[in-house]
Amino acid sequence: MITISYTNETSGKNPVALMKRYGALATPIATAMAMAVNLLLAQTVWAGESDDPTLAESGAVVTNASPQAATASPYLSTWFHQSLGVIGSKDIRFGPYETNDVYLEYEYFGRKGPFDLYGYIDAPRAFGVGNGHDTGITNKGSPVFSEQEPRVSIDDLVGKHLGFGPFKQWYAAFDWIYDEGHSVSGRQNTLYAGFGTDIDTHTPLILSANLYVRRQWENYGAANQNSWDGYRAQMKYIYPLGTFHGGNLTYVGFFNYDFGSKLREESGDNTRTDTAFVATNVLIYSFTHWRFWTAARYFHNGGQWNGTELNFGEGPFQNRSTGWGYYASVGYQF
Repeated sequence: MITISYTNETSGKNPVALMKRYGALATPIATAMAMAVNLLLAQTVWAGESDDPTLAESGAVVTNASPQAATASPYLSTWFHQSLGVIGSKDIRFGPYETNDVYLEYEYFGRKGPFDLYGYIDAPRAFGVGNGHDTGITNKGSPVFSEQEPRVSIDDLVGKHLGFGPFKQWYAAFDWIYDEGHSVSGRQNTLYAGFGTDIDTHTPLILSANLYVRRQWENYGAANQNSWDGYRAQMKYIYPLGTFHGGNLTYVGFFNYDFGSKLREESGDNTRTDTAFVATNVLIYSFTHWRFWTAARYFHNGGQWNGTELNFGEGPFQNRSTGWGYYASVGYQF
C-alpha cells in the first residue's frame, strides 16, 4: 500500500502502502511525511514506504478546508484526520511474484503537541479481486495488513529549537509494519526505529528524511527473523502543482533504500539480497472530502529477492522483484 501523507505543522506521510506477501517488505506509501503545506492555502496531510507503498506502498490527503475555528471544520476532528478508500494495484513487486489486488484501506493522521501520527489498516483482497498470487481476506490469506509511522518532535520534548542550516526540526521516528497472515509462515512483524528531520528548501518543494535501524521478528519464514538486520534510508518530497476546477493537484514522491542486511548470507544462496530499493511517484487530486490519486512505483529487488530464476517446488520461474508497479485509488476524507 502506498503511504503518502503530509501535515500542516500548526494542525498537526508518506507513499507507500507498500506490500505484504512473499518476503520482507521493502516499503510506501509508501511511508510519514509530517510537514507544512501552507503553500497550498489549505489544510493538508501526509500519506508512505515506503513505503510507502506506501506508499505506499498508500494515498495522500489534500483538503480545501481553511484552518479556521473548530466549528468550521468539515471533519470529525480538527487535528485527527481519517479517510476510507478503495485501492487497485497492478504488478506490485514486494516479492518474487507480481501481484494485482483491489483492497480497502482505513487511514489516519494528525499532529498533537510533539506527536506526529500517521498509520493505515488494510483489508487485502477485500473484494475477491486479484491475480493467482494475490492472497487476502477472501481466499484464506492475510486478513489485516497495517503500518504505523509515528514521529515525536525532539525539539518539542526538550523545549528548544535544535535545527540548524537547512534542518528545521528533529524527530525520533518509527515505522511498525505488521501483516497478520493466515499462519505464522505468512506473517510479518517489522520495526524501523531512528531519527528524522524536515528540510527547508526555501522553495515550494517540501522535503523530509528518516534514517532507521531495523528490528525483524516474523518475516514470512525468512532467515533474518528475530534479529536486528540492516538499515533504511528514506527521503520524501512534495510539490504543489496548483488548483484546478476546485481541487488541489499535488505531486508526492519518496524512496526507501534498505541496506546493511545479512539476509543473503544467512539464507546461504543468491535468491535473497542484502539491499532493496523502492521509489514511488504519486499524483493526488483532492477536494474537501473526495480524494483521487494514481501512483507509479519502481522496485529493485523488492522484498530483498534477487533477480534470478527461482523454484519453490512447483517448477522454475523467473523472479519478478524488479520493475514497475501501479496504483489507483478513490477515497473519502472525514
